Amino acid sequence: MILAAGRGERLRPLTDRTPKPLIEVGGKPLIAHHLERLAGAGFDQVVVNLAWLGEQIEQALGDGSSFGVDIAYSREPAGALETAGGIIHALPLLGNQPFLMISADVFCDYPLDRLRSRPLQGLGHLVLVENPAHHEQGDFALDAQSRLVNGAPAFTFSGLALLHPALFHGLAPGRLALRPVFEQAMENESLTGELYQGIWSDVGTADRLAAIRRQIAT
Repeated sequence: MILAAGRGERLRPLTDRTPKPLIEVGGKPLIAHHLERLAGAGFDQVVVNLAWLGEQIEQALGDGSSFGVDIAYSREPAGALETAGGIIHALPLLGNQPFLMISADVFCDYPLDRLRSRPLQGLGHLVLVENPAHHEQGDFALDAQSRLVNGAPAFTFSGLALLHPALFHGLAPGRLALRPVFEQAMENESLTGELYQGIWSDVGTADRLAAIRRQIAT
């Protein structure tokens, strides 16, 4: 599932007319990088959630055949449902097996086939990265068994994870952030993680967008 429903407030006015997933990096939209890499890793069914300017995303991607995948769209009400709310809304399209979740507004070269072939222990496996300058406090730490815990040193959640639908069972539809869902699962020792040290950028501001464009160009 590619999370593509966000408003992109910090990139305004650029995102007033262009949804953030269609902003170009390296000569193609951010979401196109994800779709090409997903297809290359063996994924053939993709769910994309839509809200802000979602019709532009659907028009650009179509049914996904040009990328080698089959896309199903999960359309959300105006204002979107936040991350966990969007996943809950899309559960009927996701089925009963673990699924890959990736945020459309990150650029990352993590080898996605690694998650496709990974046996899931518990309810989720998160990819963490070294803390960027804009998020120095990080999100989660890892214990000796690679389980997610609160503590130090903490790393930043990359926006990439392998999740089981059961992680969201019993949660009511509506607006809901992902962090509280993760916190509850962590209490039950149900989440694992890993630290990835390759290319990663949260393309959330004009400065970070310019930086990743320079990095890709060189």
